[in-house]
Amino acid sequence: MTRSMAERMDAGEWYLADDPEITERYLRARELCDAFNTTPARDGAGQRTVLAELLGTLGEGAEIRPPLRLDYGYNLHVGARTFVNVGLVALDVAQIRIGEDVQLGPNVQLLTPTHPIEPKRRRDKWESAEPISIGDNVWLGGRVIVLPGVSIGANTVVGAGSVVTRDLPANVVAVGNPARVVRPVPNDTGE
Repeated sequence: MTRSMAERMDAGEWYLADDPEITERYLRARELCDAFNTTPARDGAGQRTVLAELLGTLGEGAEIRPPLRLDYGYNLHVGARTFVNVGLVALDVAQIRIGEDVQLGPNVQLLTPTHPIEPKRRRDKWESAEPISIGDNVWLGGRVIVLPGVSIGANTVVGAGSVVTRDLPANVVAVGNPARVVRPVPNDTGE
């Protein structure tokens, strides 16, 4: 039995991006993002209702500020007490797992899709994706970009404007393009 393109996408395999079932999933997410982005700020319950329908999981006490842009929604998992500032772009073709007590600055981009290097395959709209994992208590400064397949360890801080191209361990400060570790995170005693 041949698997559908949507099943191939969900399995992390190469798939055709313009497949009708995949397009329908994208349009549903876009409509829900539009509903979230236009729900009045004073209607926190209404915003949370839309997010609960859109996202894979939304932890207790998590806050996401509009505008929000997602590809599919169901692949984004946000932990408890996480704060997401304005302008998150999460291209969630693959799973994106954001831990608890995470802080995302404005205009962060979490990008799971990958594309073939060969021009013909790109023209034919082949894609794949690799998951992103962000540990508990991570802080991503404004305009940080996290590329496909990256994991960021707990308590790590990534400076504004950095591009994270490979995994970062726990308890470090990383900056730059590509992001590189510059020092450990100080412990809570100030030592």
